[in-house]
Amino acid sequence: MRRQKVERWALRVLRGFAPDAQRTTHNAGRAGQAGAALLAAMLTVTLVATFAAAAMWQQWRAIEVETAERARIQSAWILIGALDWSRLILREDSLAQGGDGTDNLSEPWAVPLQEARLSTFLAANRNVAQVADASTDTADAFLSGQITDQQGLLNLRNLAGDKQVDASALRQFARLFDYLGLPRPQLDQLAQQMQRATAREGEPNTKPLLPQSVAQLGWWGLPQASIDALTPHVTLLPVRTLVNLNTASAVVLWASADGLDMADAQRLVQRRETQYFRSPADAAELVRQGSAISASTHAVASSYFEVRGRLRLDGAVVEERSLVFKQRGDVRTLWRERGGLPAAAMLAQAPKMPGATTYP
Repeated sequence: MRRQKVERWALRVLRGFAPDAQRTTHNAGRAGQAGAALLAAMLTVTLVATFAAAAMWQQWRAIEVETAERARIQSAWILIGALDWSRLILREDSLAQGGDGTDNLSEPWAVPLQEARLSTFLAANRNVAQVADASTDTADAFLSGQITDQQGLLNLRNLAGDKQVDASALRQFARLFDYLGLPRPQLDQLAQQMQRATAREGEPNTKPLLPQSVAQLGWWGLPQASIDALTPHVTLLPVRTLVNLNTASAVVLWASADGLDMADAQRLVQRRETQYFRSPADAAELVRQGSAISASTHAVASSYFEVRGRLRLDGAVVEERSLVFKQRGDVRTLWRERGGLPAAAMLAQAPKMPGATTYP
């Protein structure tokens, strides 16, 4: 009898009808429900945090993009204003009463603008800069720039003659290439490409693309090292030009004249520091071979100038370079390019009156 009772109790336990078994099963069900609820809550919090972080990142990115775009547009307009200012300086120089028609390094356009706070130009009152009254944008903006006479350099366009490479210009550049230690085949390639690109005859589709500046000579296969070496001494202008005796360096003067030695070129540079040349004849009187300086290759006035501007605003730096053409009463912008410009090129082309230097 007792054995039967034990068996019935064991059977009930196995079927879950025992009181202890019912309590155990009920507690296990409640614990499972609590764990599932906790896991769902944690997943919900994770999703909300992820969505909130993504929204905040999108908002931060939009603000940064808008700030950068605003700074870029402001910088562009300020540099355009600086270009107009430079054009005004050149225009006033061309209209100066009592002027002798020369362009030299003692004139206002030749003085470079060192980096200065923009608010000193915009908030000047009785020659006292009111920096405290300037806005935050102008207070954090710094402007610098310079005007460079492009006819103080050897013009690559002179290499192109009517139907063949110009022999006189080829001799000028040959001397320069020898001075810089550049291989002569590169000069021959450069001259042939210039002749083909500017030739009036021939199919347009077969002509090489004419670069706009010296930095683009790599289109014609010129190595970057050669371009860097040539940049301080050469330019690329729309037409053939003469070398300005009042702004060219001693190296350019020496290379531009047949029969002129480096000592004579240095003598010309030293002389114009105290008295600039009013005609090529004034310079010819100072060299041993007067025929080396002539009106067919040299001049004392210029028509092409390069304007460089650099604006630093809120950590962003924008640089612009423009080529302008000057004639009496009118200054026109031929082209502009904006972006990062090599600092070495700006220093190399800075308009300054060189002193005596010994060359090998």
